[in-house]
Amino acid sequence: MPNTTFKGFAYGAIAAASYGLNPLFTLPLYDAGMNPDSVLFYRYAIAVVMLFLLMKAQRLPFALKKAEILPLVFMGVMFSFSSLTLFMSYNYMDAGIASTILFAYPLLVAVIMAVFFKEKVSFVTLFSIALAFVGIMLLYKGEGGQTLSLAGVFLVFLSSLTYAIYIVGVNRSSLRDMPTVKLTFYAVLFGMSVYLVRLKFGLALQPVPSAELWLNPVGMALFPTLISLIFMTRSIHYIGSTPAAILGALEPLTALAIGVTVFGEALTPRIVAGIVLILTAVMLVIMGKPLMKTIRIHLFHK
Repeated sequence: MPNTTFKGFAYGAIAAASYGLNPLFTLPLYDAGMNPDSVLFYRYAIAVVMLFLLMKAQRLPFALKKAEILPLVFMGVMFSFSSLTLFMSYNYMDAGIASTILFAYPLLVAVIMAVFFKEKVSFVTLFSIALAFVGIMLLYKGEGGQTLSLAGVFLVFLSSLTYAIYIVGVNRSSLRDMPTVKLTFYAVLFGMSVYLVRLKFGLALQPVPSAELWLNPVGMALFPTLISLIFMTRSIHYIGSTPAAILGALEPLTALAIGVTVFGEALTPRIVAGIVLILTAVMLVIMGKPLMKTIRIHLFHK
C-alpha cells in the first residue's frame, strides 16, 4: 500500500474517532441547561481562535481569491447545519444511537458521487444501502415495541446529508488544493455565522454555567472540530471522498461506547444487530471493488 494511501486511511480513522467524542463534551452542557445553539457557538468560536493561531504559526496567508469565497461559505454552512441537526437530535434520542444513524453519510456520499459525478453504482453499493436501511429500522424500533422519535431520526438524516455534501464539496470544488488548515479555518468561521443569526447576534447566547464546564466547549473545539476536520480533509485529499467517509465507522463506535460507559445509555440486542448491519453495509462499500474482483477471479479459476 503506497505511503499516501496509508496516510489517507490513518487520517480518516483519526477524524472519525475524534468526531465520535461529541457526546462526551455535549451532554454535560445539556444537563446544565444549555441549548444546542449556545453549545455550538462556543465550540465554533473557540475552534476559530485555535485555527487562527495555527495559521499564524504555519505562516499561512489569510487572503482569499474571489472564486474561493462562495464555496467556503457553502462548505461552512453545510458543516454547521450538520452539527446543529446532530446536536438537536440528542434531545430526542440517545447520543450513541444518533451517531450510529448519522453513519449513513458514507452511503449518501456514494449516492451523490454517482448521481452528480457519474460514478458507477455497483450491485454491492445498492445492496449496502438496502442493508443500512434495515439496520436503521432496527434502531428505529426499540425493545418492547417503542420507537425512536421521528423528529430525532429526521434531524440525524439531515445531519448525515449535509455532512456528505461537505465531504464531496471538499474533494470536488475549487477548494481541493487549498491548505487544509486554511480551508478548515474559513469553513468553521463561516459556519459560525449560522449560530450568530440563530442566537440573535449574541443576545440569546447562554453563558457556560461553571468554570469546570468550560473544559467541554474547549474539548469540542479541539477534538470533534479542529482535529476531526483537519484530518478528514487530509484523508479526502489522499484517498478520495467515499473511502474517507467510510472510515467513519469509528465514529458511531466511539460515540456508542461513550454513551454506554459514561452516560449509561441502553445497549439491547436489537440495537447491536442494527449497528452490525449498518457497519457491515458501509464496509461492503469500501471493499466492494476488491471483493467483486476476488469473486470474479475465484469463479474464473473454478
